[in-house]
Amino acid sequence: MKLQIITPGSVSEHDVEAVFLPGAQGSFEVLKSHAPIISTLVAGDVRWRSGGEESSFAVRGGAVMVENDIIKICAE
Repeated sequence: MKLQIITPGSVSEHDVEAVFLPGAQGSFEVLKSHAPIISTLVAGDVRWRSGGEESSFAVRGGAVMVENDIIKICAE
């Protein structure tokens, strides 16, 4: 899967196995072949796993769209 993180100051892309998101209705996980979804994000950490290692990125809020194994996050 591809994770794209777009912020006012940068754009980054990562190959990932799983992504953990602070959704407005509660935290959730995205795995390969996840159903399409659009959700708002609240303040918290976006975490992802790649090659057995975990990384994270703090957000103050934003939105996420998942479709065809591409996860796009627009965040503050």
